[in-house]
Amino acid sequence: MEYFSLVNLTRGCILANRVRKARRFWERAKGLMGRSSLGKGEGLLIEPCTWIHTFGMAFPIDVLYLDDEGEVAHACYSLRPNRLGPFVRRAHSVLELPAGTIIRSGTKIGDRLEARSIEATS
Repeated sequence: MEYFSLVNLTRGCILANRVRKARRFWERAKGLMGRSSLGKGEGLLIEPCTWIHTFGMAFPIDVLYLDDEGEVAHACYSLRPNRLGPFVRRAHSVLELPAGTIIRSGTKIGDRLEARSIEATS
């Protein structure tokens, strides 16, 4: 499995340094279900995606909806298990992060995110 980091260019900080991408149908459908937690610095980028749920999950997550340019279109703070996230028409992908990441990083709607290879962030 290949991992990468996601950088908030607007705020000048790393949101997550161990992100994996879910592109295939079953990867997107499973998401984080079956995991007991999401560690600090971990994330899941679901692509394409305009809507998520947390049914079957055991922990809350922060969720950033991104447009096709990597701009934050919508944010959900500490979305609890067994909930529906909103449908965001403008979204191209969804980034799932440990709860509290959005507030700690100061990430806001309109911020620009960029994926970088792990080597490029070291």
